[in-house]
Formats: sequence, C-alpha cells, structure tokens
Amino acid sequence: MRIEQVELRVVRIPFRSPFRTSFGEEHEKVAVLATVRADGIEGYGEGVMDSLPLYREETVVGALHLLRTVFAPDLLANGVEHPSELVGRWAGYRGNPMAKTTLELAVWDWYARREGVPLRTLLGGERTEIPVGASLGIASVPDTVANVRRHVEQGYRRVKLKIEPGSDVAPLAAVRAEFTDIDLTVDANSAYTLEMLPVLREIDRFGLHYIEQPLHWDDIADHAVLARELATPICLDESLTSPARVRAALDAGACTVVNVKVGRVGGLQAVREIHDLCTARGVPMWCGGMFETGIGRAHNIHLATMPGFVYPGDTASASRTDHRDIVEQALETTDGIMPVPSGPGIGVTLDRAFLDSVTESVETLHP
Repeated sequence: MRIEQVELRVVRIPFRSPFRTSFGEEHEKVAVLATVRADGIEGYGEGVMDSLPLYREETVVGALHLLRTVFAPDLLANGVEHPSELVGRWAGYRGNPMAKTTLELAVWDWYARREGVPLRTLLGGERTEIPVGASLGIASVPDTVANVRRHVEQGYRRVKLKIEPGSDVAPLAAVRAEFTDIDLTVDANSAYTLEMLPVLREIDRFGLHYIEQPLHWDDIADHAVLARELATPICLDESLTSPARVRAALDAGACTVVNVKVGRVGGLQAVREIHDLCTARGVPMWCGGMFETGIGRAHNIHLATMPGFVYPGDTASASRTDHRDIVEQALETTDGIMPVPSGPGIGVTLDRAFLDSVTESVETLHP
C-alpha cells in the first residue's frame, strides 16, 4: 500500500494548572503529531517525547529529525502492507522508540480506518469501556488530601500520588487516614536509591496496590533487590523500553506489575508482544499516560481494551488537564469509566480550528 503524504506537526497546549513531579513542574504539553494520508483516508499518531530528556532520553527535536530524514521517507518510498511490519523494518535504527511510535500509530489508525473497524478490533480488544484512574501531582499535604477527595467523589477507580524524598510518607499517611479502602498507588519517577530503603519500607504500611519506578530510570538489577525487601509490589515504567526489557525485568524479579506506555516501548506491535508475554505469565498490566492530546489518549483507550490490561490506567478525562482538546469528541469519564470511541480507527476527528491555533510548526512530506 502506497502512502501519499506524511504530515509532521508540533503543538503546544497549556495545562489548566501546573503539574509537579520529581522531575519538576510542568505547565504545558508539547507534542509531535503525525498524519499519514492515502486513498482519501487520514490516520493520526502522537509522539510523547519531551522538549528535554527528563523522562527518557528522546526529545522533540531529535525525534523530528529521525521522522523527517529516516522513518517518513522509508514509509513514503516503500509503502506498508500491515502496520505490524514497521517495527522490524526500523529495528536497524537503535532505540528511539518514541520517534518510531509517532508514525507507527498513524499507520495503525489509517489501516483500521481503511478496514472500517475500530482499532481495538485489530488489537484483540474485548471491551467497549475501560476503568481509569487519576494521577495527582506533588502538592502540600492539605492540597493532596483535597485533590484525592475530589477525584474519589468523581468515581475514579484508582488514585496515584506522585512522590519524591521529603514528600512521601506525610501525604500518604494523611490520605490513608481519610480514605482507608481506596485503590491507592504511588509513582516515584526514579527519585529514590537503595540507600533510602528505610523510607521505602515506611511506605509498606499504607497498603498500596504498587509503587511505580522507585529507583533509577534505566535500572532492573536494583529494583530486583528492592522487590525482595518490600511487601509493596513494584511496578516498572521508565525501565521498560521493549518486549525484551520487560522479559528481562520479569525474569530478574524486578517487578510484578507492568506499566505499558506505547511510546516508551516502541509502538502497538511491541505492546501486543508485551501483552502476550505478561498474559502468559499472569502479570497484570495497565496503560500509562503522558498527558497526551486526544489523538494519543484515543490510542491509549483502544489498547487498554486488550484483556491483559486488568488495572485502571492513566487515561482520565481530558478536561482534567486541558481547557480544550484537539479532537471533536469528548474523551471524558463517568464514575471512573471511559467509553471507547466508536467508529473506524481510533474513532476521533480533529478540531482543525483549535489544532491550527496551538500549532507551532507543520511540514508535509511527499514521496
């Protein structure tokens, strides 16, 4: 199948309010959007790399360079029969899963729209709605408790607190004192070391569903050591960049829960492989979020319909963080449940007027 055009667009969307993690405070989302066009059909993908290499090593500038000089030219020159083949075709270019995913997602969406089926059908998804949780940034203890209360009242099925040294035990104690039976988790975003084991052991007493990525962003070995010291299950995020890394982490005993972010692992074909691996081993998964626009959020919702995604993910209502989305459909939860967009592909259409208003750059590539 011949692809006629690839559009690369950078958008900048302000948040409703700042979001603080152990990386620092975020005020806006910068995203790379890819559109593929052929046979009168468009497919959309989104890249989740940041402007600076804070979460992983990829950046917007670096990803755009690879997209315009390597991946898009290959797609335009050679076409594609099925989106699952791209991960193998681009395997010779080491790493850079987020850049690859940006374009691979667009091809998956285009292919599903051409076939006239929802994306979830191609992925083996079985649900038309999914349970979701809310991820809450670091704040003062009173503000944290109030924020948790607001989201519990809205029906979110899991509450995740971002933590860092000095902002961990106190907010957890206050939240657990008021909310004794909610599904509560924490995300450290690599802020701790094994030398901080006494603090991490204190966290055990709060009955958490899991603690996410407590140690170094690229580590497996130390997490395996930590897992033997804690009662709280460990979930890995930043360390899992491919199906092979997931297998290595599970073999090492570094985690018993897997956070799947499609951009971090290299695309939907990689997600399918991770899903099959974790399902075969009985390891629960959930879909992580990166403050995606409606394009990335819709992709996440569809992949989270796969049967192995058993824990509530981060695909909460778009209105939690954004004043307005770039898609026309309202991706909003009711009582902690997110409906899967209906229609072919990811099931969303673009709000082109608003999209243009938040666009920082756009370029169209041809064969």
